[in-house]
Amino acid sequence: MTFTVTNPTTGEFIHEVATLNATEREALLAKVDEKQRIWRSSSQEQRAAFTRALARALRKHKEALASLLTQEMGKPIKAARSEVDKCALLCDLAPELALRALADNVLLDDETALVKVRYDPLGVVLAVMPWNFPYWQALRFIVPALHAGNGVLLKPAASVAGGAQLLEECMREASREAENENDAPAAPVFTAFIEHEAIAEMIADDRIVGVTLTGSDRAGRAVAEVAGANLKKVVLELGGSDPFLVLPDANIKKAAKTAVSARTVNSGQSCIAAKRFIVCDSVYDEFIELFAKGMQSLTVGDPQNEETDVGPIATSRVRDDLAAQVQKSVDAGARAIVGGEITDSVGNFYPPTVLVDIPDSAPAAREELFGPVASVFRVSNVNEAISRANDTPFGLGASVWTENMVDADRCVASLDAGMVFVNDMVASDPRYPFGGVKQSGVGRELGELGFREFTNQKTVRVAR
Repeated sequence: MTFTVTNPTTGEFIHEVATLNATEREALLAKVDEKQRIWRSSSQEQRAAFTRALARALRKHKEALASLLTQEMGKPIKAARSEVDKCALLCDLAPELALRALADNVLLDDETALVKVRYDPLGVVLAVMPWNFPYWQALRFIVPALHAGNGVLLKPAASVAGGAQLLEECMREASREAENENDAPAAPVFTAFIEHEAIAEMIADDRIVGVTLTGSDRAGRAVAEVAGANLKKVVLELGGSDPFLVLPDANIKKAAKTAVSARTVNSGQSCIAAKRFIVCDSVYDEFIELFAKGMQSLTVGDPQNEETDVGPIATSRVRDDLAAQVQKSVDAGARAIVGGEITDSVGNFYPPTVLVDIPDSAPAAREELFGPVASVFRVSNVNEAISRANDTPFGLGASVWTENMVDADRCVASLDAGMVFVNDMVASDPRYPFGGVKQSGVGRELGELGFREFTNQKTVRVAR
């Protein structure tokens, strides 16, 4: 079988990539298992040599990596370069983070005993990664997993196959450089283009000790079911319908300006993009006027153009699903005060859209809308804002806007979210744990917690 990659801006064919057959999958599993058994004995300095070399490789090939993102999934070129930069920053910071996260944690050290927790690698982990941030999502798992001594089998999204192949070349280049400079063993990370049906087979294989997936809650359930049946460790980073709360004491101009960026990051195709804007009545009119103007002012078009703010939706299926959610919401009584209809232009474009007067029965009220569509709700007070924010199956991130820190603290304590940002948009950072609750997933990536996720947290007691 082959995967066909097309340009979402033009609809033109780019290339094809063949999937691995059963014999090839077996050979790859054997190879990564063998390499991981060697890698697990490497030192943190040898592992750091790899990540530092990878940072250099990413910066060296930045333009080629960014160009592929723009061609394959329509990411505006400035955002594509930023994604590569962020990956390189992760590699810069990883060695220090790893030393802190993976050092022995001494619990007791007195005349009776030494008790500590050490963090040993588990083995080879299967990583099923998405198309929206194909470099960042992959490396924010791969780098901590390798520093913990694990091996990685990366299953990238088929629609970004070219970028996945170039990323693997960068990792091979870094591995060779680390071997030459620090005598580091080959990094046990390999890319596997496999069909969906083969994922369950790989999870069940004894050489795979765990699986991580970034994707939809439907995909997360499917992977978790197979992992659970085989008693494998799992980390899931799934969807989000992140609330953006604007309270009475907010700086409205700053909130409205940030709201535009928060909703349209990656052309709205981000799990942590703000999607539901919950605005208190006393500041609603001012906010909605500024927000609507900001959404209307965005430049939609060719992602290769430096001035483009919003590019195409990555696939026609995702665009059509988004359009259907908006139409069903309008049919239910919502109003589109900005956008709301697909244009006749070539490509998978959807206009920046603002929906108001949304009934609870509409898809825009609680579902994840994966594109530049904002759902805006008017509420009476802070308590109602919190209640509306939590009225969703998801719980990934939340953004709270207020100068009243008592209200801010109440929101932080009450919101069902893995991350709460006050007077800022939600964003991922190598230094902070990333993840959600409810149907937004389980486990954490990044930060010290992310480095420990796929480790055997082994208790050691030495009596004296």
